[in-house]
Amino acid sequence: MTRTDQLRDIRSTPRRKVLISGASVAGPALAFWLNRYGFAVTVVEKAGTLRDGGYPIDVRGTALEVVRRMGILPRLQDAHIDLRRLTFLDGDGSEVASVSPHTVTGGVAGRDLEVRRGDLTGALHAAVRDDVEFLFNDSIDTLDQSGHGVDVTFRGGSRRTFDMVVGADGLHSRTREFLFGPEEQFHRYLGYCFAVFTMRNTFGLSRETMMWNTPGRAAALYAVGNNDEVHAFLNFAHPEPPFDAFRNPEAQRDLVAAVFADAGWEVPGMLAAMRDADDLFFDGVSQIRMPRWSSGRVALVGDAAYAPSFLTGQGSSLALVGAYMLAGSLADRDHAAGFAAYEHNTREFVTMNQELVGEGDATLFPTTARGLEQRNDMLRDLSAMPSAEGRPAHSALTLPEFMPMT
Repeated sequence: MTRTDQLRDIRSTPRRKVLISGASVAGPALAFWLNRYGFAVTVVEKAGTLRDGGYPIDVRGTALEVVRRMGILPRLQDAHIDLRRLTFLDGDGSEVASVSPHTVTGGVAGRDLEVRRGDLTGALHAAVRDDVEFLFNDSIDTLDQSGHGVDVTFRGGSRRTFDMVVGADGLHSRTREFLFGPEEQFHRYLGYCFAVFTMRNTFGLSRETMMWNTPGRAAALYAVGNNDEVHAFLNFAHPEPPFDAFRNPEAQRDLVAAVFADAGWEVPGMLAAMRDADDLFFDGVSQIRMPRWSSGRVALVGDAAYAPSFLTGQGSSLALVGAYMLAGSLADRDHAAGFAAYEHNTREFVTMNQELVGEGDATLFPTTARGLEQRNDMLRDLSAMPSAEGRPAHSALTLPEFMPMT
């Protein structure tokens, strides 16, 4: 069948129905573009509502063009945090260096965006909520692929059939597990764990981050504005993934407290605040690397397919770009050809960004005294730090102009 015949067949059929699992970043972005291309879209999300607030995230490079085309760039620019200073501290709390954040993150001042996660998810949801169906407080219980579609049983008890299903359900994706098996096959642990939570801003911080380091440990206080809260961040080297702690919040708190038990600076107060925090998020620093991102009528997007880890700063950007590329690849193709085109045209960009992890690891979170000394020397001599021009991966993909179906 020629491409023209294939396109004619697709356009002569009823609206194709797509179920997206996950309403964070990749899910609503994908829903937006699929709706533009004539699909009937349903988004299912296990949480009861959108998750507002959350730690700051970056939107950089090619992803900026995605949000511009979505029409939400002005809203995100209004929400831009504009972090102005990043101060590094030694183990005794003395200052090592105070620098522009863009110097060490590879961002471009005046162009790249940093926003609260909830501001991005809120903007994405607002852009699509009137055009697609959202099912909150529910999730996929079973998937059964057949020749005519994907039969889905929801945890809430209902059953429906879709032409395609897309997992946009994050690093620990259940959709991926349904399709390809246990996460361990694709999980690339990078040797660190982290905990983030909010606490009272009793430090007088405003639009700045202070980061304390000893070998293998980092503690940071991140003030996104002039308000009464700061984001607390505790990161530490751990040789193996602490699987027992991943599903046990008390075990997470105990592990973090043990690792930082003898730490100075403001860390004791951070540990006390962590005990009482109701928004603690703990995980391993990991990537997802998969040989393929689809099977039959089911595909993956964002962290579910190719989580790059926070060490790259590119998780949300890859989710936005991947969603755009997947939807556009399906616009005038059937599922098999569309999924193949999505992977063919997106994988190199994903790989380049995942490979940034070596730079982030070595630069910001050294695990030895010698490594920490070298990092501090680089901070004092900023010419040795990676610049935005040295990080072409952020903008390595030029977005195609996909044509909507008519």
